[in-house]
Amino acid sequence: MPVPSDKDQQTFEELYQRLEETVAKLEAGGLSLDDTLALYEEGMNLARRCQEILDGAELKVTRLKEAFAAYAAPPEPEEPGEEPC
Repeated sequence: MPVPSDKDQQTFEELYQRLEETVAKLEAGGLSLDDTLALYEEGMNLARRCQEILDGAELKVTRLKEAFAAYAAPPEPEEPGEEPC
């Protein structure tokens, strides 16, 4: 199993900060085409990684809500004439 790199261990906040810095450099302009393309590629990779973290967090919240709803839901009433399980 590969050892996770520091890049893999960065928090959402760290990645988002780097993304904001990358966007600011691109918006400032004055870069060569090669530098612009390299920054754009870096920005897209950062955005992808941020989205993956957000998707994971959303999934976790959804699962927690579902688990809580199942736990908090009142038991369904038995219909008359049904034998208890």
